[in-house]
Amino acid sequence: MDRVERRPRRNPGRPAGHAAVSAGVADENGEIRVKATGTLYGVGVGPGDPELLTLKAVRILRAVPVVAYPATPQGSAQARDIAAEWLTGKREIPIAMPCMLDRGPVNQGYDEAAVTIAEVLTAGQDVAILCEGDPLFYGSFSYLLQRLGDRFPCVVIPGINSVSAAAAAAALPLITGEQRLTVIPATAGDEALRQALLGSDSVAILKPGRHRPRLLELLRETGRADDVLYIEQASRPAERIVKRFADIPATPGPYFALFLVVKANKE
Repeated sequence: MDRVERRPRRNPGRPAGHAAVSAGVADENGEIRVKATGTLYGVGVGPGDPELLTLKAVRILRAVPVVAYPATPQGSAQARDIAAEWLTGKREIPIAMPCMLDRGPVNQGYDEAAVTIAEVLTAGQDVAILCEGDPLFYGSFSYLLQRLGDRFPCVVIPGINSVSAAAAAAALPLITGEQRLTVIPATAGDEALRQALLGSDSVAILKPGRHRPRLLELLRETGRADDVLYIEQASRPAERIVKRFADIPATPGPYFALFLVVKANKE
């Protein structure tokens, strides 16, 4: 049932499953009439190990009736696989993400997903968007937040990102004291990568994939070869850590991997 408020407010801290409010329109008496809407949750499910989900993430996943997540055209969905234990009986909305460099089809996928999710939220149901790692750290949730965040209440549940997971897997302190850490994707240009490697104590290079041979050459060129650890599938069953530069294959590698370039701490 509609209720009347002069100044509707959003309450991002409310428990999942309880209706929020959205802006409405003035009725014949000049009062603002608003309808209950659902809340959009961005839930970080961590790097791969389901035991690394936070308690709050699990609580939200248990409470919401609808979840959405990025999926390949073939239906594979890493974020869903991580959180599968808590998704029984829920409506699921796969967000088809084509595997291509052209942003046009990718943006179209987010546009279409935003329309579907908005319909669910408008109907008063909460929706949790599952995101590997942290929702706002190179997370796909950021694109949906851009499309929906100004229209619906939104709560972000942080998750453990791949950089932290990889450092933990290797028991490697990333930075200490006044040292600087740079995080950069492997798709960055050579000059940007070169500046990061020469200008920072520690560098995390994310998602090397087909760029791995080029990255190895840049690491050698900048004199950082001895500072490198290479980690694939951090926290997952297929986790692999390569500690010697010479043992890292100079061929294209998997997407879910990263380089940690860490200057030795001599203190």
